[in-house]
Amino acid sequence: MSNPQQLRYSKEHEWLSATDADGVATVGITEYAANALGDVVYAQLPAVGDSVTAGDTCGELESTKSVSDLYAPVTGEVVEANQDVVDDPSLVNTAPFEGGWLFKVKITDEPADLLTADEYTAFSAG
Repeated sequence: MSNPQQLRYSKEHEWLSATDADGVATVGITEYAANALGDVVYAQLPAVGDSVTAGDTCGELESTKSVSDLYAPVTGEVVEANQDVVDDPSLVNTAPFEGGWLFKVKITDEPADLLTADEYTAFSAG
């Protein structure tokens, strides 16, 4: 399993893209988390306009095995939720770093404890 080098990662197994010119970043869950969950059958994502706080629950993913909380890796305002994932939650399993992204957030505060790809790989292996 390889974690894209250009992303940053939380210890709750979310990934975060680099911010664009408007300060917006994309959030998803890692391949490691998707594999641990099993087949995702339902996604409850934060709504556009919702405020999210780094480390706090902002949604949930339900799989055939369990229900897992979704955590915000940064603080900010949700500007887009991935309707494709709501309609077809299996995208989280089949394309966690591409079409299976979860939401986009305009960042107001970014924690210092996000991991690089190599740090996350070591963390998730331990």
